[in-house]
Amino acid sequence: MSVLSGKKILLGVSGGIAAYKTASLVRLFIKAGAHVQVIMTPASKDFITPLTLSTLSKNPVHSSFFNQDEENEMWNNHVELGLWADLMVIAPATANTLSKMANGTCDNLLIAVYLSAKCPVYFAPAMDLDMYKHPSTISSFNSLQSFGNTLIPAESGELASGLSGEGRMAEPVNIVSFLEADLQSRLPLKGKKILITAGPTYEAIDPVRFIGNHSSGKMGFDIANSAANLGASVILVSGPTVLKVDHSLIKLINVVSAQEMYDACHQYFNEVDVVIAAAAVSDYKPKQVATQKIKKADDNFLIELEKTKDILAFLGSTKKNQFLIGFALETENEIENAKGKIQKKNLDLIVVNSLQDEGAGFGKLTNKVTFIDKDFNVEAMKLKSKEAVADDILNKVIAYFHE
Repeated sequence: MSVLSGKKILLGVSGGIAAYKTASLVRLFIKAGAHVQVIMTPASKDFITPLTLSTLSKNPVHSSFFNQDEENEMWNNHVELGLWADLMVIAPATANTLSKMANGTCDNLLIAVYLSAKCPVYFAPAMDLDMYKHPSTISSFNSLQSFGNTLIPAESGELASGLSGEGRMAEPVNIVSFLEADLQSRLPLKGKKILITAGPTYEAIDPVRFIGNHSSGKMGFDIANSAANLGASVILVSGPTVLKVDHSLIKLINVVSAQEMYDACHQYFNEVDVVIAAAAVSDYKPKQVATQKIKKADDNFLIELEKTKDILAFLGSTKKNQFLIGFALETENEIENAKGKIQKKNLDLIVVNSLQDEGAGFGKLTNKVTFIDKDFNVEAMKLKSKEAVADDILNKVIAYFHE
């Protein structure tokens, strides 16, 4: 999954021959999972049609302050467009447009939106060699970068004039790669490695039957996705579940039993910065596992159980600098039981949810949690989607590393 997935991108197109490449650029943004709106300067429509970019972006193209062809002449709100975007990319950025951006010469919709944008702005220059090297252009580059805008460097090659040199707009695939790399570098958990456990464990009775629970694994998978979207490298150790992983920063390790989950956590624990133990691990397992399917015979059937290894207690007793987060699903005395688990298992934070709360627990799309830290500070949260709860948990991780 690209870091651009779900991002709202405002593409500004100015009037240079490189504007024809914006068709490919829009397609690549859409392929990466982004939402795209396009703003064109009047001159850019001489090089590529609004219909082309509208079709590819699946949105109307904006090029003037009002829609001249409509009877009611609807105003295009430049402030609203500027606020909509997660990032703005101006490609191609001609010398003329760069000068207007640098000096606030607001004579078209693109510049008005640029001046209203609150998001990061990237610009990809495109012009002939001498124009690219001219002191006025260099001055525009410097001014825009001093505003916090980011230059996507031009490439060298054959130019429209027939000359060869620097000034070609970066190829669309390189613009996308530049944006992905830049956004990744700015993510708050970039460089952090997080181990997450998810789902149930199944403890075999015989080759057919097992002891398990109703955990779907969704909470752990949502935490993994949120962590990866924030730049973390994730090791997701999951018990049996139908859920799938679709993110390049998530390494999925499938396990079945508590022992297999323990072994995986033991293997990776020393190399991670954070552990979030969201799995519903079986507390007991059959002492003896039958090698053949047990036949139905007597009216009563007894299974002798023994404790499984306590994964969280092991991690707490051996941790060094890791930030350790546990989960507690309770049915009574939730806060006191959770506080006891913090001390017993040497946790930094525990996420408590109660089966008494409507919308919380196994198999739900929502969860209602309470955070308790190692100093016993209690923070109760409202009922939220599990994706939103995952974001809240990762915000705790971010806060820990930015104290």
